[in-house]
Amino acid sequence: MPYDSSLDAQVFTRFFENDNGKIAVSVYSYNNGPKKLQIVREVKDRNGEFTFAKLGRLTRDEIEGALPLIQEAIKNM
Repeated sequence: MPYDSSLDAQVFTRFFENDNGKIAVSVYSYNNGPKKLQIVREVKDRNGEFTFAKLGRLTRDEIEGALPLIQEAIKNM
């Protein structure tokens, strides 16, 4: 069965933003299935618009900013 975006329900989302970009912490449920955590990094492009980037490694500042959001997301799972 191919992925169908209309079946992907966003249950929760919050952002941590700093000078380098932002980290999005979200909870999704696909086709009323189990809720799952998603963490995404977004950086600003040349035009100042946010664009997806590989999450990779996190700085201490990013971890400290995202951790409370992850804990809040867990309560929504």
